[in-house]
Amino acid sequence: MSTVTHRRYVSHGDAHYAGGLADGAFVMRLFGEVATEISIATDGDEGLLAGYESVGFLAPVYAGDIVEVTGRAVEFGRRSRRLELTCHVTARADASTRESGSVLLADKILVTEAIGILVVPGEEG
Repeated sequence: MSTVTHRRYVSHGDAHYAGGLADGAFVMRLFGEVATEISIATDGDEGLLAGYESVGFLAPVYAGDIVEVTGRAVEFGRRSRRLELTCHVTARADASTRESGSVLLADKILVTEAIGILVVPGEEG
């Protein structure tokens, strides 16, 4: 398996800024979790998300959102894996009908995309 998807509700505790805005580190942490599962599935080891070639923050993430984070291994070296990572919002809070209202979005919103480099241990451990 070289593709992994996680979904997560963004709680009000995850928001750090006015208006219920979550910081970019929230999504980066989720990218790390997806990368770990990819590494376990492909290499039997947690591996290490060693760095990013690129990261783009394209739209905000708010408390009350449901995000879908997907990672896909697109290149395999001897000890490194190149990952395509995306985060989409699939549901958003909507207080127009009631305070706790929320709606599934007809079209997912791409909020963050990145290229990450995952490193796994060599044969010697």
